[in-house]
Amino acid sequence: MEMKERIQQKARELFMRYGFRSVTMDEIAGQLGISKKTLYQFFEDKDALVESVMQGEMTYMESECNRQNNEAENAIDEMFKDMDSMESVMDSLNPQIIFDLEKFYPKTFDKFKQHKNTFLLDIIKKNLRRGIQEELYRNEIDVDIVAKFRLESSFIMFSQDLFPYGKYSLLKVSSEIYHHYLHGISTAKGKKFIEKYILQRQKNKSLAV
Repeated sequence: MEMKERIQQKARELFMRYGFRSVTMDEIAGQLGISKKTLYQFFEDKDALVESVMQGEMTYMESECNRQNNEAENAIDEMFKDMDSMESVMDSLNPQIIFDLEKFYPKTFDKFKQHKNTFLLDIIKKNLRRGIQEELYRNEIDVDIVAKFRLESSFIMFSQDLFPYGKYSLLKVSSEIYHHYLHGISTAKGKKFIEKYILQRQKNKSLAV
């Protein structure tokens, strides 16, 4: 693995666990066993490193969303695959990261916000249209309004005012929001698929223990 990639990977690991603000360049260099001078050969400053990490996250997010869309047997299955993907990173995710990004790295936050309001919004709309076509989602829903609701609600779990860190589990909040959303837009046929995938997930988790 190239040094630049190693730096970015370690920085991502630390940022996601402890937040962007609290992790210093000294700590990243120390974790890698390199000098800070070496670190600065690849990244001009911490802002540049944060931007690189977030660009990597957005690229990964796009590939995951496209994979889920291609592999899912239907719109609801796509949503459950998204849940699985989110759960895989929840344990090591610090909810402070969005606040840190907005307050201390506004340029990178603006890029993330643009990505959120274009690519992610489009993915949600495609899922809604797919579900309506498959008769799993109610055909009377307003795709534009519901997509925007879904997008904003998916980030509400990071609100420290509503769900302070330590009092609420990110995994629990995220799961409640997913299920509330799905039940709200699904037809009777869709609800049967929801129950089917819930049972499948429970079975898979019990086998994994």
